[in-house]
Amino acid sequence: MNLVRDLPPIKPNLPRVTDPADLTVLTAPDCPAAIWSRQHSKALAVWLDQLPASQLPRWREIVAVEEVSDAVCDACAEAGTPEGAERDELITEIQMLADTFAALMKVSAVLLRLDVITSNACKRFHIDAVSARLICTLRGTGTQLVAAESAGDPGAVLTVSRGSPILLKGTLWPDAPASGLLHRSPPIEGTGKTRLVLVFDPVFD
Repeated sequence: MNLVRDLPPIKPNLPRVTDPADLTVLTAPDCPAAIWSRQHSKALAVWLDQLPASQLPRWREIVAVEEVSDAVCDACAEAGTPEGAERDELITEIQMLADTFAALMKVSAVLLRLDVITSNACKRFHIDAVSARLICTLRGTGTQLVAAESAGDPGAVLTVSRGSPILLKGTLWPDAPASGLLHRSPPIEGTGKTRLVLVFDPVFD
């Protein structure tokens, strides 16, 4: 699925890029978020979907950017995530996303979160109380977006594709006006579905 094609325009301005170098668009005053339109491999997606929730990695820790892969490896070991090519690919992908986000935010450390979600987490549309955040759904339904003025209209809700990171400005972004773009975790309680969500927040010195 190509997010550049599949998501219709939304106000406020929401760029979709295919080259990570273009994520610098996030620094524009009128840009509340940017989506990096990409996918992880089909083999990784199938492997993640087949894992029981108990074997999906969970983690929350502030880590140096270059040590993200080590932290994810520890998370996998703790959860009993099976070793193999797909686990290695997952670790490599998360490290790559950490490197990209940290370079954009000019930080040397991040708050790494790997959340396994089986209920309604953050089901209300909101803006995070952070400077910026990267969210990438690795398994399950992606993050949902809506313009603030359309928050009551179910037909206006857009869902970010699995594997496509979205970078969002938060309320602590310096000199930022109210973004007008809200997001939430999709409500999945009672569906039997499981989501694996990667989140990075910048950690400033």
